[in-house]
Amino acid sequence: MATAAIPQAAPVVLPRHVAIIMDGNGRWAAARRLPRAMGHRAGVESVRAVTRAARTLGIEALTLYAFSSENWRRPAEEIGGLMKLLKLFIRNDLAELVREGVQLRVLGDYRRFPADVVELIDDALAQTGGNRGPILAIALNYGAQSELVEAARALAARAATGALDPAAIDADAIEAQLETRELPPLDLLIRTSGEQRLSNFLLWQAAYAELLFVDTLWPDFGADDLAAAVEAFARRQRRYGGL
Repeated sequence: MATAAIPQAAPVVLPRHVAIIMDGNGRWAAARRLPRAMGHRAGVESVRAVTRAARTLGIEALTLYAFSSENWRRPAEEIGGLMKLLKLFIRNDLAELVREGVQLRVLGDYRRFPADVVELIDDALAQTGGNRGPILAIALNYGAQSELVEAARALAARAATGALDPAAIDADAIEAQLETRELPPLDLLIRTSGEQRLSNFLLWQAAYAELLFVDTLWPDFGADDLAAAVEAFARRQRRYGGL
């Protein structure tokens, strides 16, 4: 009598590119009667844990929404604190990113930041520029609407000089102008803290991405939460408008 074959578990379908709107630092701090700055500091620990977990899981690209173009509306003291945390993260974690072969990318106009922050970012990009491992993209002074406006202007300028036929402008032409043009297509977008909106983040890229809104505040979001999100992604059926 033949022995029945033992069924093998189906391999988990990994998203190639995961993006996260890291939300909830302020509420995390308020719930503990702590200053907002302590929530941001705790959030940096989650950045560290999640970036490491993404590498362990084998995710090809991870994009984190760290500072939006609208965040300039926040109090100057809070913005200054965020700049200090960004500098601290680069100084403390750059060696690990270089060692692990991580390709660091920045989305957004980070050159509006203070000169010392820009210098650190430039150095970090240079040190990781030759790496060929997973991509860590940080959105800094980023806004999706501005990104699309700049793409439209670039294409219009080429069309005005006759270098581009307006009739040839298609989705591929627009994507080639976006700041994510060297990243894989976005597969999964996660927002923490229970809010259910995109907040001007990767609007074009999210067209067919799976969206996952979780109640967990960002400082409480860790490796296990990312693994659970990847498992949820694997259970979804992506039809791209088909049946």
